[in-house]
Amino acid sequence: MNLRVVSINNQISMLNPSRHLEVSVLRSHMDLDSGEYDRRKVVLLIALKIVLGVLVALVLLFAIFVWANWAPDRPVSALQERWAPPPSQFIEVMGMQVHVRDEGPRDDPSPVVLMHGTGSSLHDWEGWAAALRDKRRVITFDLPGFGLTGPSPDSDYSLEHMTRFLLALLDKLGVKRCVLGGNSLGGAISWRTALLEPSRVDKLILVDVRAYPARPNSVPLGFRLARIPGINWLLVNTLPRSLVAQGMRNTAGDPSFVTPERIDRHYDLMLREGNRRAFLERARRRDPSSPLVARIPELKLPTLIMWGGRDRLIPPENAERLHRDIAGSKLVIFDDLGHAPEDEDPGRTVKPVKEFLGIE
Repeated sequence: MNLRVVSINNQISMLNPSRHLEVSVLRSHMDLDSGEYDRRKVVLLIALKIVLGVLVALVLLFAIFVWANWAPDRPVSALQERWAPPPSQFIEVMGMQVHVRDEGPRDDPSPVVLMHGTGSSLHDWEGWAAALRDKRRVITFDLPGFGLTGPSPDSDYSLEHMTRFLLALLDKLGVKRCVLGGNSLGGAISWRTALLEPSRVDKLILVDVRAYPARPNSVPLGFRLARIPGINWLLVNTLPRSLVAQGMRNTAGDPSFVTPERIDRHYDLMLREGNRRAFLERARRRDPSSPLVARIPELKLPTLIMWGGRDRLIPPENAERLHRDIAGSKLVIFDDLGHAPEDEDPGRTVKPVKEFLGIE
């Protein structure tokens, strides 16, 4: 049978050579298509293996990152021994146990009240407090959402709420009038309070404060990450020490200021139960420009403005504007310091404060 088929095909080819050519070409194309299909199939399989390999590698890297940086919240009791030695105390204000240090003579008619900035704590003022407490009563504390005070029960971290909190704390401590000062966020609370409650504030000390809409030259990575939606779980359960250190170096005038001991402090206090969630609330809250900014020229009390010349978060041009807007204010710029000069070089920065207070 096979011989007959071949014979017939040969006969057809002899009778119709063009038909034979068409059949040959068709068979050739079929062979090529089959080969091309096989090659594409192999390429596709290789690509899928590469993609799957990359995905597996990414999952493994993510798992390793989480494992290496896993950092659950810590209760206040686990942090107090190291970060709240005497004269630290805890006072109930607005449903919070507020970490406070109240030092110096109790008969001071106008205590010096100092507030820290975002992501920090009352420890920023230790150098100033040590230099002032012999002659003045000095009150420092951890703001809601920071340090050992921890989160606000109502998760409200607006400037309005912070101002109400400050006034409630002063009432609790029996302080009717004070010299009010602050760095960054703490400074914003200070000038707002002076405008809203002028009878409570004798003098202002404003250190690299939030006032006008600022254009940062650089923002710490942690701040940028906190504004990315959908990664809450990661941010509240992990905390790379390198991320803390990067943020501190970003805001310092001299990166060598960021010692392991200072990193320990910021790292530990960020782990205080609830602080990371509070930080996310603050970072994602875009406070609109307050109408009170337009009223800054109404401030008529003695005001000392201090700034770090290397502040990349709130650049020094803001200091110049604030100085122009507050008539009679005194401006001191430390060219080599960063966003928190009171912490970076307390010995040097407290000198104009002493002159301002009339104690040196």
